[in-house]
Amino acid sequence: MNYRSDTFFIEYLKPEDALNLNKLLVSNTERFKRYLPKTLSENRTLDSSKSYIVKRIDLMASKSEYTFTIKDTLTKNIAGLIILKSIDWNKNKGEFAYCIGKSYEKNGWMSQAIRAVSKFAFQELKLETLQIISHKTNKASVKVAERNNFVWKKTLKHEFIPSGQPPLDMELYELTYER
Repeated sequence: MNYRSDTFFIEYLKPEDALNLNKLLVSNTERFKRYLPKTLSENRTLDSSKSYIVKRIDLMASKSEYTFTIKDTLTKNIAGLIILKSIDWNKNKGEFAYCIGKSYEKNGWMSQAIRAVSKFAFQELKLETLQIISHKTNKASVKVAERNNFVWKKTLKHEFIPSGQPPLDMELYELTYER
């Protein structure tokens, strides 16, 4: 899967991304810690980022999860991640998780990137339903879902437990492929 705009490009996560990935996650720890605690915990050091990438490559090879980087065209730095996870091949559906660094927010990159990866998921992987699960206070994530025509389906009670906090209700958005 390759996508390129004038300002950013998307590609699969690869071994040479370890340092750049680690920098993105460590420098945005406060921003990501509530909703991406597992990804953060797996990328605390450069060595752990290398291990994380090896695991992600194995998951891509087994077609159980796909991790993409969003990279700044000028600097080649990783601006964000999109993870297509929880893939259920029996139901042909998957769920997006994503993040973007503070210095890259509010420029529409994530909305464009989700659109591009959705197209890949529908056309190449033949998935039929894509999901985004977000907390209602995560306005940026909700906007990404809405800008890409994901439809609110329901509130998932006690769906997510942030580290050291009570369970949160999360909002489920879905996009169905129109053949």
